[in-house]
Amino acid sequence: MIPLVVVENIQRFPLELPDAEVVTARGYLTESRYFERRGVTVFNLCRTYGYETVGYYVSLLAEARGHRPLPSVATLQDLRISPVVRIASEELEDLIERNLAGLRSERFDLSVYFGRNLAKRYDRLSRALFNQFPVPLLRASFARSASGWEIRALRAIATGEIPESHRDFVVEQARRYFGRRGHAAVAPQTYRYDLAILTNPDETDRPSDDAALRRFVRAAERLSIEASLIGRDDYGCVPEFDALFIRETTAVDHYTYRFARRAAAAGLVVVDDPESIVRCSNKVYQAELFARHGVACPETLVVHADNRDEVEARLGFPCVLKVADGAFSRGIVKIESAAQLDEELSRLLAHAQLLLAQRWVPSDFDWRIGVLDRRPLYACRYHMARGDWRIATTTRTGHRRYGRVEALPLEEVPEGVVALAARAAGLIGDGLYGVDVKEVDGRPLVIEINDNPNIDAGYEDAVLGEALYREIMRHFLTRLEARGVGRESA
Repeated sequence: MIPLVVVENIQRFPLELPDAEVVTARGYLTESRYFERRGVTVFNLCRTYGYETVGYYVSLLAEARGHRPLPSVATLQDLRISPVVRIASEELEDLIERNLAGLRSERFDLSVYFGRNLAKRYDRLSRALFNQFPVPLLRASFARSASGWEIRALRAIATGEIPESHRDFVVEQARRYFGRRGHAAVAPQTYRYDLAILTNPDETDRPSDDAALRRFVRAAERLSIEASLIGRDDYGCVPEFDALFIRETTAVDHYTYRFARRAAAAGLVVVDDPESIVRCSNKVYQAELFARHGVACPETLVVHADNRDEVEARLGFPCVLKVADGAFSRGIVKIESAAQLDEELSRLLAHAQLLLAQRWVPSDFDWRIGVLDRRPLYACRYHMARGDWRIATTTRTGHRRYGRVEALPLEEVPEGVVALAARAAGLIGDGLYGVDVKEVDGRPLVIEINDNPNIDAGYEDAVLGEALYREIMRHFLTRLEARGVGRESA
């Protein structure tokens, strides 16, 4: 779908954009053919965006029509709120100082065109500002204070404010931006929805490898969903999509959570949603949740400075200490003695208010039950890494070593394991989860719930094959259809 670029006067519009359809603001606001379109991206380049101006109404009605406006009304309001601008300045403080430290002047204006600046040395700062405030044409005003450089004002600029010497660059950036997902190409298939898959190819323990990502993309396309791989630098583009699928290791204090929050706020279908990230990122939360709802798990104690002396009497040795936000077997310590317990508690409590201590439950493998929308989807045995009691470990040389992954049909998994996993996941939400379960004398015990379970080609998909990817993409399709958003039909 070619995006719409909305301007107030086409005759005075100084840019030629063959990759976009340029329309007047009046036409967009009043002509039924634009009202009837579905899922189109609207780039609002009106001269002004103040409350109840034409530019304001373009973004406001675009949202009402199910279109994706850039900038959104929320972004326009953020630009007017001084505390929001001040917070952005504080978050970008180090980057701003590195970029502007060499300037001798007391003030500096930076023009950001689709996330870029004419001077390459300001590219990172321009991208960061665009990610915070997704406005196609933005001007940031900086001033030097006693503590260093800071943002004094941010405002959207009109095309008429673009210097003549910048116009070729702006056209180049606009074409690059519009064409990055094939907007200008004639697609071999008409897609109804746009899905962003957030991934980081450099991540050590990423949830899906390249082959699995390709299978997700292929499964999406077969359901009329155009899937695009995006990265950290694409934060500002999130509202242009209909859905977001996070295939990175998530954490609350991490950009993956900010992606999820922005997507949810923009009305996208999100997996993993922000609530699931919060709930699954903290083992202390899960321990309290399991206790409240009677979910069977190893005997557990939430440890703090005032009850640290109770661990040995309650759990004995060996036991396990876990930091609240550990992942991939990191932040987990097996305790064999009172001396080791005292040493590790002192070390860990120096950096955290609460820890988790659990009774030692030995096993040759953990069950991993994949649950989607409260229904069991797939099952695996995660065997322990060779020579270790965890499914993943780091050697002294820094090498990551993993245990064998064995996929099984759900019907070959003990019924109690599957039922317990589905019940536990349902307490978190209706997204995609991986529930780790151990069996002790035939009794299943939940160890933890993960919000972005591994799905790698040849491992978790060994039984279901392409059907695994198709079912996950079908989950997106069902939720998108329920919301009634999407591109217009061909």
